[in-house]
Amino acid sequence: MPIVIDIDVMLARRKMAVGTLAERVGITPANLAVLKNGRAKAVRFTTLDALCEALDCQPGDLLRWEPGDDE
Repeated sequence: MPIVIDIDVMLARRKMAVGTLAERVGITPANLAVLKNGRAKAVRFTTLDALCEALDCQPGDLLRWEPGDDE
């Protein structure tokens, strides 16, 4: 998928555990793992907002586009 999720990068920069982020955002660690590993098909703006607030970042710090093989 050409949309890359960089939650791991922000977690490392903030020295935060996945479980801590999940708790602050209000989602289960399993759902955060789905998003973090790029297996999610969509993300709600409310979830993106909560992620940005918890990680003190912008949406562009978490999401980026990379051209795929079919581009």
